[in-house]
Amino acid sequence: MPNTFAEQISTKLNETLLSLPFASDLPEGFVAQVDQAQNRQFGDYQSNAAMILAKQLKKNPREIASTIADAFDGGALTDKPEIAGPGFINFRLKPEALSTRLDLLIEDEKLAVSAAGEKKTIVADFSAPNVAKPMHVGHIRSTIIGDSLCRIARFLGHDVIADNHIGDWGTQFGMILWGWKNVLNEEALEEDPIGELVRVYKLVNGRQKEEEGLRDECKQELVKLQAGDEENLAIWKKCIELSKQGLQKIYGLLDIEFDYWLGESFYNDALAPLVEELMKEGIAEESDGAICVFFPENEKMADKPALIRKSDGGFLYATSDLATIDYRINELKADAIWYVVGAPQQLHFDQIFAIAGKRGQNANFEFIPFGSILDKNGKMLKTRDGDPVQLADVLNESIERAYKVVDEKNPDFPEEEKKQIAEVIGIGAVKYAELSQFRMTDYKFDWDTMLALKGNTAPYLINAYVRTRAIFRKMGDDFQPGGNLVLTEDAEKDLALKLAQFAETVPAVLNDFRPNTLAAYLYELATTYHRFWEACPVLRAEGDVRYTRLALCELTGRVLRCGLGLLGIRTTEKM
Repeated sequence: MPNTFAEQISTKLNETLLSLPFASDLPEGFVAQVDQAQNRQFGDYQSNAAMILAKQLKKNPREIASTIADAFDGGALTDKPEIAGPGFINFRLKPEALSTRLDLLIEDEKLAVSAAGEKKTIVADFSAPNVAKPMHVGHIRSTIIGDSLCRIARFLGHDVIADNHIGDWGTQFGMILWGWKNVLNEEALEEDPIGELVRVYKLVNGRQKEEEGLRDECKQELVKLQAGDEENLAIWKKCIELSKQGLQKIYGLLDIEFDYWLGESFYNDALAPLVEELMKEGIAEESDGAICVFFPENEKMADKPALIRKSDGGFLYATSDLATIDYRINELKADAIWYVVGAPQQLHFDQIFAIAGKRGQNANFEFIPFGSILDKNGKMLKTRDGDPVQLADVLNESIERAYKVVDEKNPDFPEEEKKQIAEVIGIGAVKYAELSQFRMTDYKFDWDTMLALKGNTAPYLINAYVRTRAIFRKMGDDFQPGGNLVLTEDAEKDLALKLAQFAETVPAVLNDFRPNTLAAYLYELATTYHRFWEACPVLRAEGDVRYTRLALCELTGRVLRCGLGLLGIRTTEKM
């Protein structure tokens, strides 16, 4: 697959540098970078190489830039470079280069996106709700960011394993087991399993504070479970089964799938041997009856040991996470393990990764943190009762709101079609509101903004896709490749360039795990397409001009559908 425009220009620029009189004075290993121009008024791509080299060569940066520009031969790719500001070198693509790239895009299913240079097996750990509890709005970020990163990594050719490391073990089950045996409502369980389990948990938790001895009874139920009591194991398994059914409905609505659901309980048998191994290797040691790992070599964690076994013999999240790493490396053969988890868990994962390093585990560990979702007033999003808003309620309300908009604009659509479109728009709006933000940004959850047909929203982008398809419905035929591409209007050239830059944008997302980079690109593409739509009549054009504009519409539709798909957002043919 041919290189992107940025890569081609960079190659020519670095070849030029090596041909100049001062080539021998270049810093060892220096490679000039070429980036998309921030202001298209000055060109399509630019490089600040002259300004970087100025200090090393002890020359004026504009003088260096002029020397480079005079020697640079863009061939069929670019015009002669121009110098701007303190020494930026600006490159403008030739129309024939854009036409050639469009021909390539038309023939390429992957839209010129090259496979990753080094194929990896990546285990992605995201979502990870607790069983016997409903998913709440706080799960949006991990679930949606994690799924998008998986989609993009797969598109780039990596083998990706999505693992939902659910919380299916712990002290809460003592209360649920006691409640199951004493206060469970069988009819309510059948009608709303998660709701009834939550009711039982809250009821028992509240009564523990008032009824003497109940806490000990719950602990005994937990001890029996951990010892393998048949009755308690059966109840526990039923809770997990019912929870998974409820979770799967939400994942189905979100169009998210997991390869594994390996919860905390899966690793129980490995915990005790793991602690013994860490002690034997001198990585862990006893401290006041507990087993800890200390980090004297790390200034930030020198006074923050990791506790891996409590003085009463109980294990912790750290122990389970270390056993999980063992399994992912030894059994799943992971080259990289990604954890899409909230920012407050930074220290925990710093410790886990440090212990893995002490053990000689060389997988590429990535902690991918995110911020919080806020209400319109900038506070944590909660119900009036102070509980976290349930994710199912958020998704259903988004679909209902989208349905009202669809019904108002297209009352004559068949009912089933209106429902399908509303689901695409509603779910897409929630996902895009998340993915259009830098993941560390705390963002405000605002229905009116999310579902707006104008601005940087999913409905706006999906509507742009619908417009690309409307052309071909009106024409009564699909796009037929094989014509001659001619780019004459600025709006055509702008759109062709933006389409070509899809191949530069997608791989960049994984550089810092920023799906918002792709979201921003798609928004720019949609706005560029709308400007083209206004400036360049398509079906009234003739000959090569008509073919070129149809090709631009076809490719815009394909890139929008592919790009939104990588964000986990579906499209619809009508809206």
